[in-house]
Amino acid sequence: MPMVPFETLPDASRLWVFGVERPLDERERQSFLDAVDQFLATWAAHGVPLTCGRDWRRERFLLVAVDQASEPPSGCSIDAMVGVLKDLERRLRVRVLDNTPVWFLADGQVRRTSRPEFRRLAEEGVVDPDTVVFDNTVTHLTDVRQGRWDGPARESWHQKAFFKNTEASRPA
Repeated sequence: MPMVPFETLPDASRLWVFGVERPLDERERQSFLDAVDQFLATWAAHGVPLTCGRDWRRERFLLVAVDQASEPPSGCSIDAMVGVLKDLERRLRVRVLDNTPVWFLADGQVRRTSRPEFRRLAEEGVVDPDTVVFDNTVTHLTDVRQGRWDGPARESWHQKAFFKNTEASRPA
């Protein structure tokens, strides 16, 4: 079974989250998503079609998931997906495969910054453990559905990395 609606995939589906470094204009967004959809419609592992889907969130994040119970993705199939994204990076002149930035919300807008810069923002109190961050390292669809992809820094790896001198949790 090829591409299916994202919301129909099971919780245990393997997930990849890709952050797009800048907002895409309408033409770029359509080109980006069309290329991803075209690839996913024929995505296969060792000749077996993968049951997969994608979602586009907050105008900056591509989420791709595969139902591993129907057919798990292979190394070669994952490489093929990365190849499509590399091609889109070149065509649209935008970074997609860089997983080093910290993604967070500020004034209702998605922000992307380096880890040293986020640390500086934390030290200055511009961001704090309640700042909503995006953990693009999550690997299963259940992580997104249970709020582990986007939520307060105190509830993700960001707490330990950037807020060592604050309590991990405070009373509400």
